[in-house]
Amino acid sequence: MVTLLDIITSKVRVKILDLFFSDVKEMYHVRGIVREIKEEINAVRRELERMENAALLKKEARGNRVYYYLNTDYHFYGDLLSIVCKTTGLGNDIILNKNKIGRLSIVMFSGKFARKKDRKREDSVDILVVGEAALPELTAIIKKEESKRGKEINYTVMSREELEFRKKRRDPFLQEILAGSRVMIIGDEEALVS
Repeated sequence: MVTLLDIITSKVRVKILDLFFSDVKEMYHVRGIVREIKEEINAVRRELERMENAALLKKEARGNRVYYYLNTDYHFYGDLLSIVCKTTGLGNDIILNKNKIGRLSIVMFSGKFARKKDRKREDSVDILVVGEAALPELTAIIKKEESKRGKEINYTVMSREELEFRKKRRDPFLQEILAGSRVMIIGDEEALVS
């Protein structure tokens, strides 16, 4: 199993990244972070300072507290989001259970879903799965994530042939999915859009 610790050697930094990317809109103060990740306050302060100096985090004073939040303009923000999506939560569960689910060639999260933003009614899907999937296995994994998030996850499963057919027909449903931002969990983005 691949984890963020394979890439980032600081256990505290990994926990902080996981916390911040679990809700990209949230702001945290130091003691709140310490409570959430259960690490020593000095280690948390040290990592927050490093992440702020690297421009990954920004801070804002409110009253007598300093709050930290993700800098969405950070050069590697999208890359880190993709890594966190693959190594934690639903993305990690799908990767770990890939053989049980079936032969998946593509699993894609919409950008809004990956950033945990609310989906508008007209938005098509949160997750696109392409391949031969055992629906009961996939559904069980997604239901587990739905209970964590407290909201329904809208997902679509299609075969590779159906994907190609819909691309050739310029299917509006698929065109809307391809026009939006995305995070690839399994597969190559070029294989999806070409």
